[in-house]
Amino acid sequence: MLSQQSHFPAAMSPPSMAAVYYKYGPVDTVIRLTEIPPVEISENDVCVKMLAAPINPADINRIEGVYPNQPPLPAVGGGEGVGEIHFVGSAVEVFSPGDLVIRSPYVPGAWQTYMVEEQSLWHKIDKSTPIEYAATVSVNPVSALRMLNEFVTLKPGDSIVQNGATSIVGQCVIQLARFRGIHSINIIRDSPKSDEVKEKLIKLGADKVFTESELDVKRVKILLGDTPEPILGLNCVGGNAATLLVKFLKQGGTMVTYGGMSREPVVVSTSNFIFKDITLKGFWLQEWKLSKTKYRDWIDYLLGLARAGKLKYEMEPLSFNDFHKALEKAMGKHGSQRKQVLIF
Repeated sequence: MLSQQSHFPAAMSPPSMAAVYYKYGPVDTVIRLTEIPPVEISENDVCVKMLAAPINPADINRIEGVYPNQPPLPAVGGGEGVGEIHFVGSAVEVFSPGDLVIRSPYVPGAWQTYMVEEQSLWHKIDKSTPIEYAATVSVNPVSALRMLNEFVTLKPGDSIVQNGATSIVGQCVIQLARFRGIHSINIIRDSPKSDEVKEKLIKLGADKVFTESELDVKRVKILLGDTPEPILGLNCVGGNAATLLVKFLKQGGTMVTYGGMSREPVVVSTSNFIFKDITLKGFWLQEWKLSKTKYRDWIDYLLGLARAGKLKYEMEPLSFNDFHKALEKAMGKHGSQRKQVLIF
């Protein structure tokens, strides 16, 4: 447990090492590790020693300057993470040094060793929570949980279909659906390791897993067997993967788009609108209104599953000192498919 450090002034944080960018552009050229001097700790602030923070696609897009709601420059990268309370301001009563806390998502600045922020931006969690799961719960798992709840009413025995099934959102969707007795049909990219990927997803609870090439048939629904036609589709890829997803949807089905990894447009035929009455919707967690209390309830629920070993997804921890290597892996330069999590 960390304690208040006597060799630092009571109202100042320790100096921090941070990943800072001073302009928008290619991530590997505009961001660099920089030492930040001590920051004053106001009465309602907490100083947090960061323990872990992921590299999300939104973090990269924000640095590139193509993401909405950009922070003022210069800025510290990173939109979610977990840390330990190092010092509390004089008016702070709900936190104590040593508490394990996660920060509100989409507030820039997680990629640094120490943070000073107003106490309301932090949420105390169970100290037995694995830090990699605590660091990554606020965006992807919460998105999976919300999309399964917000767009259609799903009941046991229903089915959903998704592409991007190997992503953290995809892995969480499979497991959360299984807990509720909902079937999942999953679309993955073709690769030499497709069979290995299928096996992993089935172990997580997937009912069906298909590569895109396997769906290059006239009547994809024949492949479902006894699995019901899905009422909900989750699209994070776009392009052909989205078109294939729509083919599975039942009459009146809904496709929700929450990402566009292929950077190709979503194309839906006129016949799918006229004869199948397909609905297309979008989901952006940052703008999907939810009370802070409800949001934190969902986080606690998901972390409870993680602590019990019931919610799992693949991550690759790397030291913050190897920041640029982790960044390259997150951008797919080394063939890694796992979420990169910076360990401080």
